[in-house]
Amino acid sequence: MRALLRRLSFCLRVLVGSLNSLTANMDIRPNHTIYINNMNDKIKKEELKRSLYALFSQFGHVVDIVALKTMKMRGQAFVIFKELGSSTNALRQLQGFPFYGKPMRIQYAKTDSDIISKMRGTFADKEKKKEKKKAKTVEQTATTASKKPGQGTPNAANTQGNSTPNPQVPDYPPNYILFLNNLPEETNEMMLSMLFNQFPGFKEVRLVPGRHDIAFVEFENDGQAGAARDALQGFKITPSHAMKITYAKK
Repeated sequence: MRALLRRLSFCLRVLVGSLNSLTANMDIRPNHTIYINNMNDKIKKEELKRSLYALFSQFGHVVDIVALKTMKMRGQAFVIFKELGSSTNALRQLQGFPFYGKPMRIQYAKTDSDIISKMRGTFADKEKKKEKKKAKTVEQTATTASKKPGQGTPNAANTQGNSTPNPQVPDYPPNYILFLNNLPEETNEMMLSMLFNQFPGFKEVRLVPGRHDIAFVEFENDGQAGAARDALQGFKITPSHAMKITYAKK
Protein backbone atom coordinates (compact mmCIF):
# COMPACT_ATOMS: atom_id res chain seq x y z
CA MET A 1 0.00 0.00 0.00
CA ARG A 2 2.76 2.42 0.92
CA ALA A 3 4.63 1.61 -2.30
CA LEU A 4 1.47 2.35 -4.30
CA LEU A 5 0.98 5.68 -2.52
CA ARG A 6 4.60 6.66 -3.17
CA ARG A 7 4.21 5.82 -6.86
CA LEU A 8 0.97 7.82 -7.10
CA SER A 9 2.65 10.75 -5.38
CA PHE A 10 5.56 10.64 -7.86
CA CYS A 11 3.19 10.52 -10.86
CA LEU A 12 1.25 13.48 -9.46
CA ARG A 13 4.44 15.53 -9.08
CA VAL A 14 5.43 14.72 -12.67
CA LEU A 15 1.97 15.75 -13.92
CA VAL A 16 1.97 19.03 -11.98
CA GLY A 17 5.49 19.84 -13.16
CA SER A 18 4.53 19.15 -16.76
CA LEU A 19 1.42 21.34 -16.56
CA ASN A 20 3.37 24.19 -14.98
CA SER A 21 6.03 24.00 -17.68
CA LEU A 22 3.46 23.90 -20.48
CA THR A 23 1.71 26.95 -19.02
CA ALA A 24 5.03 28.81 -18.81
CA ASN A 25 5.82 27.92 -22.41
CA MET A 26 2.66 29.68 -23.60
CA ASP A 27 4.28 32.94 -22.51
CA ILE A 28 7.62 32.31 -24.22
CA ARG A 29 8.14 32.20 -27.96
CA PRO A 30 9.60 29.01 -29.40
CA ASN A 31 13.29 29.06 -30.23
CA HIS A 32 16.23 26.75 -30.77
CA THR A 33 17.29 26.75 -27.11
CA ILE A 34 15.45 24.90 -24.36
CA TYR A 35 15.93 25.41 -20.64
CA ILE A 36 15.86 22.41 -18.29
CA ASN A 37 15.65 22.45 -14.51
CA ASN A 38 14.74 20.20 -11.59
CA MET A 39 17.66 17.91 -12.42
CA ASN A 40 19.76 15.92 -9.98
CA ASP A 41 22.48 18.38 -8.92
CA LYS A 42 24.80 15.67 -7.61
CA ILE A 43 25.70 14.43 -11.09
CA LYS A 44 29.17 15.46 -12.29
CA LYS A 45 29.21 18.10 -15.02
CA GLU A 46 30.78 15.99 -17.77
CA GLU A 47 28.57 13.00 -17.06
CA LEU A 48 25.53 15.29 -17.05
CA LYS A 49 26.43 16.78 -20.43
CA ARG A 50 27.08 13.36 -21.96
CA SER A 51 23.77 12.03 -20.69
CA LEU A 52 21.86 15.08 -21.90
CA TYR A 53 23.46 14.81 -25.30
CA ALA A 54 22.58 11.12 -25.61
CA LEU A 55 18.99 11.85 -24.60
CA PHE A 56 18.34 14.96 -26.68
CA SER A 57 20.34 14.19 -29.82
CA GLN A 58 17.69 11.69 -30.89
CA PHE A 59 15.48 14.67 -31.74
CA GLY A 60 17.97 16.47 -33.96
CA HIS A 61 21.41 18.06 -34.21
CA VAL A 62 22.48 19.40 -30.81
CA VAL A 63 24.76 22.40 -31.33
CA ASP A 64 25.81 22.83 -27.70
CA ILE A 65 24.89 22.01 -24.11
CA VAL A 66 25.55 24.51 -21.34
CA ALA A 67 25.57 23.09 -17.82
CA LEU A 68 27.31 24.96 -15.00
CA LYS A 69 27.92 23.72 -11.46
CA THR A 70 27.71 27.13 -9.78
CA MET A 71 25.29 27.47 -6.86
CA LYS A 72 22.94 29.56 -8.96
CA MET A 73 22.87 27.13 -11.90
CA ARG A 74 22.95 23.75 -10.18
CA GLY A 75 20.36 21.31 -11.47
CA GLN A 76 19.84 23.35 -14.63
CA ALA A 77 21.05 23.28 -18.24
CA PHE A 78 20.49 24.74 -21.69
CA VAL A 79 20.34 22.59 -24.83
CA ILE A 80 20.78 24.39 -28.16
CA PHE A 81 19.42 22.71 -31.29
CA LYS A 82 20.26 23.56 -34.89
CA GLU A 83 16.61 23.29 -35.95
CA LEU A 84 13.57 24.84 -34.29
CA GLY A 85 11.49 21.73 -34.92
CA SER A 86 13.99 19.65 -32.97
CA SER A 87 13.71 21.79 -29.85
CA THR A 88 9.90 21.78 -30.05
CA ASN A 89 9.76 18.01 -30.43
CA ALA A 90 12.24 17.41 -27.60
CA LEU A 91 10.31 19.71 -25.28
CA ARG A 92 7.09 17.82 -25.89
CA GLN A 93 8.46 14.30 -25.77
CA LEU A 94 10.72 14.69 -22.72
CA GLN A 95 8.54 16.89 -20.51
CA GLY A 96 8.54 15.21 -17.08
CA PHE A 97 10.96 12.50 -18.19
CA PRO A 98 12.59 10.82 -15.14
CA PHE A 99 16.26 11.81 -15.46
CA TYR A 100 18.54 10.45 -12.72
CA GLY A 101 15.51 9.94 -10.50
CA LYS A 102 13.90 13.39 -10.98
CA PRO A 103 11.28 14.51 -13.53
CA MET A 104 12.77 17.11 -15.87
CA ARG A 105 10.98 20.44 -16.28
CA ILE A 106 11.55 21.85 -19.77
CA GLN A 107 10.63 25.15 -21.38
CA TYR A 108 11.90 27.35 -24.18
CA ALA A 109 14.70 29.67 -23.11
CA LYS A 110 13.55 33.28 -22.86
CA THR A 111 16.04 34.24 -25.56
CA ASP A 112 18.01 32.17 -28.00
CA SER A 113 21.31 33.97 -27.57
CA ASP A 114 21.62 36.46 -24.70
CA ILE A 115 21.36 33.88 -21.93
CA ILE A 116 24.04 31.74 -23.54
CA SER A 117 26.23 34.79 -24.14
CA LYS A 118 25.99 35.79 -20.48
CA MET A 119 26.96 32.34 -19.31
CA ARG A 120 29.96 32.25 -21.62
CA GLY A 121 31.09 35.75 -20.71
CA THR A 122 30.59 37.17 -24.23
CA PHE A 123 27.51 39.23 -23.49
CA ALA A 124 29.50 42.41 -22.80
CA ASP A 125 31.24 42.18 -26.19
CA LYS A 126 27.91 41.69 -27.87
CA GLU A 127 26.49 44.78 -26.18
CA LYS A 128 29.50 46.84 -27.29
CA LYS A 129 28.89 45.81 -30.90
CA LYS A 130 25.25 46.84 -30.58
CA GLU A 131 26.23 50.24 -29.22
CA LYS A 132 28.74 50.78 -32.05
CA LYS A 133 26.13 49.88 -34.63
CA LYS A 134 23.60 52.19 -33.00
CA ALA A 135 26.09 55.07 -32.90
CA LYS A 136 26.91 54.54 -36.57
CA THR A 137 23.22 54.65 -37.49
CA VAL A 138 22.71 57.87 -35.54
CA GLU A 139 25.74 59.40 -37.26
CA GLN A 140 24.43 58.45 -40.71
CA THR A 141 21.02 59.89 -39.88
CA ALA A 142 22.56 63.14 -38.71
CA THR A 143 24.68 63.38 -41.89
CA THR A 144 21.61 62.91 -44.09
CA ALA A 145 19.61 65.47 -42.17
CA SER A 146 22.39 68.06 -42.44
CA LYS A 147 22.28 68.15 -46.25
CA LYS A 148 21.14 71.36 -47.95
CA PRO A 149 17.36 71.67 -48.37
CA GLY A 150 17.58 71.38 -52.18
CA GLN A 151 19.75 68.29 -52.19
CA GLY A 152 18.14 64.94 -52.52
CA THR A 153 14.57 66.23 -52.54
CA PRO A 154 13.80 65.77 -56.26
CA ASN A 155 15.41 62.32 -56.26
CA ALA A 156 13.37 61.33 -53.22
CA ALA A 157 10.20 62.44 -54.99
CA ASN A 158 11.16 60.53 -58.12
CA THR A 159 11.93 57.46 -56.05
CA GLN A 160 8.50 57.61 -54.45
CA GLY A 161 6.90 57.95 -57.82
CA ASN A 162 8.77 55.10 -59.49
CA SER A 163 9.11 52.52 -56.72
CA THR A 164 6.47 49.95 -55.93
CA PRO A 165 5.40 50.21 -52.29
CA ASN A 166 5.54 47.07 -50.17
CA PRO A 167 2.12 45.47 -50.27
CA GLN A 168 0.33 45.71 -46.94
CA VAL A 169 -1.65 42.61 -46.03
CA PRO A 170 -5.01 43.69 -44.60
CA ASP A 171 -5.98 42.28 -41.23
CA TYR A 172 -9.55 41.02 -41.46
CA PRO A 173 -11.95 40.61 -38.52
CA PRO A 174 -11.04 37.83 -36.08
CA ASN A 175 -11.89 34.30 -37.16
CA TYR A 176 -10.56 30.79 -36.68
CA ILE A 177 -8.20 30.77 -39.71
CA LEU A 178 -4.83 32.55 -39.74
CA PHE A 179 -3.00 33.72 -42.84
CA LEU A 180 0.81 33.51 -42.71
CA ASN A 181 3.12 35.34 -45.10
CA ASN A 182 6.81 36.20 -45.47
CA LEU A 183 7.70 32.55 -44.92
CA PRO A 184 11.16 31.32 -46.03
CA GLU A 185 11.58 28.98 -48.97
CA GLU A 186 12.41 25.98 -46.78
CA THR A 187 9.07 26.18 -44.91
CA ASN A 188 7.11 22.94 -44.90
CA GLU A 189 3.90 21.63 -43.35
CA MET A 190 5.68 19.73 -40.57
CA MET A 191 7.65 22.80 -39.50
CA LEU A 192 4.54 24.96 -39.20
CA SER A 193 2.54 22.19 -37.54
CA MET A 194 5.16 21.75 -34.81
CA LEU A 195 5.21 25.51 -34.29
CA PHE A 196 1.43 25.97 -33.98
CA ASN A 197 0.53 22.61 -32.45
CA GLN A 198 1.62 23.84 -29.02
CA PHE A 199 -1.45 26.12 -28.91
CA PRO A 200 -4.88 24.81 -27.83
CA GLY A 201 -7.42 24.27 -30.58
CA PHE A 202 -4.90 23.73 -33.41
CA LYS A 203 -6.45 21.73 -36.27
CA GLU A 204 -4.29 21.87 -39.38
CA VAL A 205 -1.83 23.71 -41.62
CA ARG A 206 -2.66 24.28 -45.29
CA LEU A 207 0.08 25.19 -47.74
CA VAL A 208 -0.61 26.89 -51.07
CA PRO A 209 0.69 24.95 -54.11
CA GLY A 210 3.34 26.91 -55.97
CA ARG A 211 3.77 29.45 -53.14
CA HIS A 212 6.38 28.80 -50.45
CA ASP A 213 5.90 32.18 -48.75
CA ILE A 214 2.28 31.86 -47.57
CA ALA A 215 0.16 29.35 -45.64
CA PHE A 216 -3.07 29.02 -43.66
CA VAL A 217 -3.47 27.66 -40.13
CA GLU A 218 -6.87 26.59 -38.81
CA PHE A 219 -8.00 26.52 -35.16
CA GLU A 220 -11.23 25.44 -33.51
CA ASN A 221 -12.33 29.01 -32.75
CA ASP A 222 -11.25 32.63 -33.23
CA GLY A 223 -10.09 33.05 -29.62
CA GLN A 224 -7.59 30.21 -29.92
CA ALA A 225 -6.45 31.51 -33.31
CA GLY A 226 -5.93 34.96 -31.78
CA ALA A 227 -3.78 33.59 -28.95
CA ALA A 228 -1.47 31.85 -31.43
CA ARG A 229 -1.40 34.95 -33.65
CA ASP A 230 -0.33 37.20 -30.77
CA ALA A 231 2.29 34.75 -29.48
CA LEU A 232 3.99 34.07 -32.82
CA GLN A 233 3.62 37.45 -34.53
CA GLY A 234 7.03 38.39 -35.95
CA PHE A 235 8.56 35.02 -35.03
CA LYS A 236 11.69 34.42 -37.13
CA ILE A 237 11.69 30.98 -38.71
CA THR A 238 15.05 32.00 -40.18
CA PRO A 239 17.15 35.05 -39.23
CA SER A 240 15.98 36.94 -42.34
CA HIS A 241 12.27 36.05 -42.32
CA ALA A 242 9.99 37.43 -39.62
CA MET A 243 6.63 35.71 -39.99
CA LYS A 244 3.61 38.00 -40.50
CA ILE A 245 0.28 36.68 -39.23
CA THR A 246 -3.18 38.09 -39.95
CA TYR A 247 -6.69 36.73 -39.87
CA ALA A 248 -7.70 35.15 -43.16
CA LYS A 249 -10.41 36.59 -45.36
CA LYS A 250 -13.62 34.61 -45.03
